Amino acid sequence: MAKFNSYSLVRSEILKKSFKPIYLFMGEESFFIDDLTNMMDKMILSETERDFNYSLFYGVDSDVRTIISTCQRYPMMSEYQLVIVKEAQRLDNFELLELYAKNPMKSTILILNYKHGNVDGRKAVLKAIDKVGVVFESKRIYDNKVPAFISSYFRDRGFQIDAKSTQMLVDYVGNDLSKLVKELEKLQVVLSGKQPRITAEIIEENIGISKDYNNFELIKAIANKDRAKAFSIVEYFDKDQKTNPLILTLSSFIYYFNNLIECFWLPNKSEQNVMKALNFRSAFMTRDYMAGLRNYSVNEVLQIISHLREFDAKSKGIDNPPLTTNGDLLRELVAKIMH
Repeated sequence: MAKFNSYSLVRSEILKKSFKPIYLFMGEESFFIDDLTNMMDKMILSETERDFNYSLFYGVDSDVRTIISTCQRYPMMSEYQLVIVKEAQRLDNFELLELYAKNPMKSTILILNYKHGNVDGRKAVLKAIDKVGVVFESKRIYDNKVPAFISSYFRDRGFQIDAKSTQMLVDYVGNDLSKLVKELEKLQVVLSGKQPRITAEIIEENIGISKDYNNFELIKAIANKDRAKAFSIVEYFDKDQKTNPLILTLSSFIYYFNNLIECFWLPNKSEQNVMKALNFRSAFMTRDYMAGLRNYSVNEVLQIISHLREFDAKSKGIDNPPLTTNGDLLRELVAKIMH
């Protein structure tokens, strides 16, 4: 279908200023759509060129025919005119863009932001756009791919980040890339002109995540059956539930124990095999799983997964006793896990 199905490839072509007349950025992950659009918005036109050669439409209150008419104009004192359509998924008669795609203006760059879904690959409009332009499907990235995204983000900007610091950010933000990038940008500004290495101490100081009291350290304590450390972290979380919401802690538990049960089915449970099975890039990330394999039986993990389902429901108010706080739920859950 698409000529480019990779964010990095699309980004690379844009940086080379190898522009196409039409870009269709579609899919469930808004971050990549916004990032590519913002990058093109900043680099195609100068400030003086924007006055006469920039048009922004919103699908909810725009007409396709007006957009096409705008695209068919010639630029004024500029190589290109730029036309951006946000919320293109809300355009009536989106399919009419096929007519323009069959004969686009080479001096117009049309960017279509089609969020929260995809254009049907069987439709003629998609095939017409793909023939002359770029179709990019922005997919949500899986949780286990977020650490690689963070490492890549900083590497591209001349910084390094260790595995623990990466996991701290993942545990704090999850796979919400827009929120994650805001935190990464904050670190980038703080470290500008300073040391290029990002550590747990720097994250703690500038983002407010404790390097000793976070979901990463809680899972480590549970994996190693360190009850004192685990309950110390639980009490810390209870005092600051805004920074350490139960929903994120439950998500971290579910992710860890679902992965751990997969490790039990491996014929060879070596660190290398576990790293390969979980698609991890660093042996550091497998340590908690090796500890879990040593300290828990497969039956215990299956029981824990059952507890997690139960407490996930309770956290949403299902069969949860009155006046029970999130702190109470987490204490009870950790006690059941580490009994």
